[in-house]
Amino acid sequence: MIKQILGRLPRKPSKSENRDHGGSVASSMKSSGGSRSGDLASHKLDSSSNASLSGPASASNLGNGHGRKPAQLVNSKYDNVTPASYEALPGFRDVPNSEKQNLFIRKLNMCCVLFDFTDPTKNLKEKDIKRQTLLELVDYITSANGKFTETVMQEIIKMVSVNLFRPFTPQPRENKVFEAFDLEEEEPLMDPAWPHLQIVYEFFLRFVASPETDAKLAKRYVDHSFVLKLLDLFDSEDPREREYLKTILHRIYGKFMVHRPVIRKAINNIFFRFIFETEKHNGIAELLEVLGSIINGFALPLKEEHKLFLVRALIPLHKPKCLPMYHQQLSYCITQFVEKDCKLADTIVRGLLKYWPVTNSSKEVMFLSELEEILEATQPPEFQRCMVPLFRRIARCLSSSHFQVAERALYLWNNDHIENLIRQNRSVLLPIVFPALERNCRNHWNQVVQSLTLNVRKIFSDVDPELFEECLQKFQEDEEKAEDMKKKQEATWKQMEDIAATKAATNEAVLVPCVLPSQFTSNQ
Repeated sequence: MIKQILGRLPRKPSKSENRDHGGSVASSMKSSGGSRSGDLASHKLDSSSNASLSGPASASNLGNGHGRKPAQLVNSKYDNVTPASYEALPGFRDVPNSEKQNLFIRKLNMCCVLFDFTDPTKNLKEKDIKRQTLLELVDYITSANGKFTETVMQEIIKMVSVNLFRPFTPQPRENKVFEAFDLEEEEPLMDPAWPHLQIVYEFFLRFVASPETDAKLAKRYVDHSFVLKLLDLFDSEDPREREYLKTILHRIYGKFMVHRPVIRKAINNIFFRFIFETEKHNGIAELLEVLGSIINGFALPLKEEHKLFLVRALIPLHKPKCLPMYHQQLSYCITQFVEKDCKLADTIVRGLLKYWPVTNSSKEVMFLSELEEILEATQPPEFQRCMVPLFRRIARCLSSSHFQVAERALYLWNNDHIENLIRQNRSVLLPIVFPALERNCRNHWNQVVQSLTLNVRKIFSDVDPELFEECLQKFQEDEEKAEDMKKKQEATWKQMEDIAATKAATNEAVLVPCVLPSQFTSNQ
């Protein structure tokens, strides 16, 4: 009796059954992706072929349950592949036109199976079958000339998501101190599954870029969840993958207007985590490259949201140690803002001064190069607002013992626009930089720096001889005062040493004549 009752209860699936269905479960957990346009609108999918495919009814549901965490489900797929269960399907040329879309769906479903590329000797035949199938899908969708149906989009997104959205294996070097120059010398880590991933990325890129992809319909499956997971992939250590992601994200931003605020906000959050928490991310340069084209398309006047993004995310990106890895792209984004709205120049220059690297000469050279690009797009009114603190910093750079820093600062005078700005405000700027110029001429160890300094000195002398002589006279007076103060200090120390020597044998207190503070501060 008890056995009969127990026999009616639902039986828990065995591990072998779970393995048999691992591919479909993992497929339903992972969603989102795409491919180029195709000739799919003229053929309708049979309900029977659609029903035979595993997974939920919508791609948005497919995308909600997966990401980087369900690694166990992905691994279960590796055990699901056997030569008996994974065979090549007929080619598109071997079936009539009425069956091509059904075959297309079957091939998409077939490509939802994942293989373990960590073992290069495992499932060689099946891996080659899947690769050839993916290439057939790319060719088919490229030659298509009809609008994609909703069912086809759903299956495309499912296949792409299963293949792309995967957990990244942590690499040992992530525990090292993140030094930019160390990373430049290291070989990039290549994903062993790239033979399949590359074709999937190409497939999705062609889907997004295709004029046959209806954005209003596709946004149901290329949804916000999908886009966020796509952005997570930018942390991949494989530069080939990041290059594809950069192109795809740019296409999505251009085609799906509904996703634009989400993409900007997500990139903003990635930057925040990178700047203020981890300082570890592999895709900052690629994200900035996408942003460069986005900023270039901003309408005028700029929204407050975009200005806040500049102040809170882009300017603080100058802070991390690994700035050399993405400085070129960051500098382009910053310059785009100045060209869009010249009034932002003061904010940007003061932001650079806030994060100026006083102990890192290589970063200091980068800052000076970026500063030249910003000043080249700056108008006189904005320049006057920030010129005093800016040229105090430039004067320190001119006095730097690191010849590249001093040399790069002197090259600012080679830019005609910047030189004109300096000439127009020479009465304020020359007294600030003159001491540094004069000391370079007299004492700097590098001959190139001395030669460039003489050229800059001559520019000021030719433009305004009276102001130049006035600054020279003041500099000489300050030098004399400094020398007098140095002699007085040396005399005071000598007097203290003599008194201490005569009182060394006793315990008497030593009285020293008071030196007024004004004597020390007069030279500052």
